[in-house]
Amino acid sequence: MLGDDLLERLGARVPGDHARQVAAERLAEEWHRHLSPAGGSPRVVDLGCGPGDSVDFFRGLDPAVRWTGVDLPESPEVATRVRTDAEFLAFDGVSIPLEDGAADLVFCKQVLEHVERPAPLLVEVARVLAPGGHLVGSTSQLEPYHSLSQFNYTPVGLARLFEEAGLETLELRPGIDALTLIVRRGLGSPRLFLRWWARESPLNRAIDLFARARRLETRQANGLKLMFCGQFGFVARRPAR
Repeated sequence: MLGDDLLERLGARVPGDHARQVAAERLAEEWHRHLSPAGGSPRVVDLGCGPGDSVDFFRGLDPAVRWTGVDLPESPEVATRVRTDAEFLAFDGVSIPLEDGAADLVFCKQVLEHVERPAPLLVEVARVLAPGGHLVGSTSQLEPYHSLSQFNYTPVGLARLFEEAGLETLELRPGIDALTLIVRRGLGSPRLFLRWWARESPLNRAIDLFARARRLETRQANGLKLMFCGQFGFVARRPAR
């Protein structure tokens, strides 16, 4: 079956509980429940925070969250930032200006494809995470060039980068499909396409129908969606020991 080779390489990193399209926020909401920091309030670092709007999302999960945004000072998204109600730090794209173990969760939504040196940056993420802390987010696979993007990743390639940095890959889940992103870019990114981040995008819906018709297992449906996704979500963890 198409996609079985991907499943063989990724093993349990592709879950079998459901095959729904995910966004980085939904993964963060799920894994936020696992946070039990010794100091009380969870410490969240948004890596590549841009305007900093994720602080509202995390404060909605826990008003006592200790949120820090980190980004390049010359980022086009940072240039749009107007808020001053949170901590923002500038960095050089590699060295994160935080102490070892400073974060319980690092949130990284659609950022890694823009990073010029992802391998050393992920080593820094592993350093900044507390033992047992999580890296949660999403990145591009088959998405057209956008906003100074540098790389697109396959799920296998990203898992390898995580593990070389000392992180354990826990989950890889499909996001919006590639065909939708290609058509969106070809049409000049009309706003009506924003709906497909909040619901199953067209090709993902077609894969769901195919999976039901062929009576595929949930992991096989996830494997097919991962093969053809424009973006995918990830959860990785710094080992507790």
